[in-house]
Amino acid sequence: MSNDIFFTPREIVSELDRYIIGQNNAKRAVSIALRNRWRRQRVSPDLKDEIAPKNILMIGPTGVGKTEIARRLAKLAQAPFLKIEASKFTEVGYVGRDVESMIRDITDIAIKLVTDEEKISVRVKAENLAEERMLDLLLPAPSVSPENQEAESNSDTRQKLRKLLREGKLDERFVDIEVTSKNMPIQVFSPSGMDDMDVNISDMIGNLFPKKTKKRKMNVPEAMEVLLQEEAQKLIDMDNVVKLAIDRVEQSGIIFIDEIDKVAGRESSAGPDVSREGVQRDLLPIIEGCTVNTKHGMVKTDHILFVGAGAFHVSKPSDLIPELQGRFPIRVELEPLTKDDFVNILIKPKNALIKQYIELLNTEDIELVFTDDAIHEIAETAQHVNESTENIGARRLHTIMEKILDDISFEAPDMTEEKIVIDAQYVKGKIADIVKDRDLSRYIL
Repeated sequence: MSNDIFFTPREIVSELDRYIIGQNNAKRAVSIALRNRWRRQRVSPDLKDEIAPKNILMIGPTGVGKTEIARRLAKLAQAPFLKIEASKFTEVGYVGRDVESMIRDITDIAIKLVTDEEKISVRVKAENLAEERMLDLLLPAPSVSPENQEAESNSDTRQKLRKLLREGKLDERFVDIEVTSKNMPIQVFSPSGMDDMDVNISDMIGNLFPKKTKKRKMNVPEAMEVLLQEEAQKLIDMDNVVKLAIDRVEQSGIIFIDEIDKVAGRESSAGPDVSREGVQRDLLPIIEGCTVNTKHGMVKTDHILFVGAGAFHVSKPSDLIPELQGRFPIRVELEPLTKDDFVNILIKPKNALIKQYIELLNTEDIELVFTDDAIHEIAETAQHVNESTENIGARRLHTIMEKILDDISFEAPDMTEEKIVIDAQYVKGKIADIVKDRDLSRYIL
């Protein structure tokens, strides 16, 4: 995250509006939380460590935009982002994932992010080195001779080959290149997972064996890509990458814990609720701030932003243990989606569903046109089915759109029509019977 240029809360909301319809309260809350991270970076060092992140708890039914808000937030912040489901975790001592694994996962994500950035910064140098290696493959070095004539001739040929290579005139040629074949992974099983050990034993054992190489025949563009990746990897200082990645996780990491309501205890204290409370107690130190041991080093969680989300149909936020409730100071309730929201979701976002289907069928040279009454019919159907069966929010639109366009998608390659108009009559014809039959709509829509 840059310290110099960063979005204002208004700009963050505006950017979220391009992808997410409605939910203005949630957008405001997350925009303030994100801006506060930027503000914290500019505070005096002695106070900087004292400012805790304002974790957010989003409450609302499925399919209203909770996950999408968190995902877009991470992209705006250019921060490591991990989405995890709380129901995947089990209390320490039970078989399942331990809560610390989320920190190990987000560290791996950050390392990949930083490595990709470093590869871009060394790309020009890596391209030059890869080009030289490719020319060596296309034109082996001359044999040592007392006269320089052969070497000079070879140098001229090399320059001509370089010109042809850059112009793409050698793309059809094949070369044999040596690639490193990966050793068989060696798994070491321990009760709390490999990452709890100071030394990564599987890597250590793997390094005892010599790396095997094998020859592969590839055309020039494929071979250039392999050589480019190899040269870029050699130019990157992985120790520095790990250091930067850990710092990025600690200062700007965002962890989205979905289905947090599933680990909220209920009235009864017997049965599986004991385990649910155990998961909450395991989550508590991570969210409060602790140090987690990973194979890349120690990672502090004090300033990671945690966004919890859940429908809270059966349980309530107050069913979470009091200490955990206190770690989510910002509560945002997301509104159920209306028919007008569904209409906007279909047409307004940058990645709107209707735009997606139009572009997909455009690849088959078919122009797909949706009339206004068709869009309103789809939105009305989505609202009606959500009300009469299970409310799954905007996800219902995906199901209905697939049902409407099923025949067209299947027949598209063989169709002679260049333009297909989808109107309300067409929509009704495809889904009216299913909508009427409540039992059938439970299974199909």
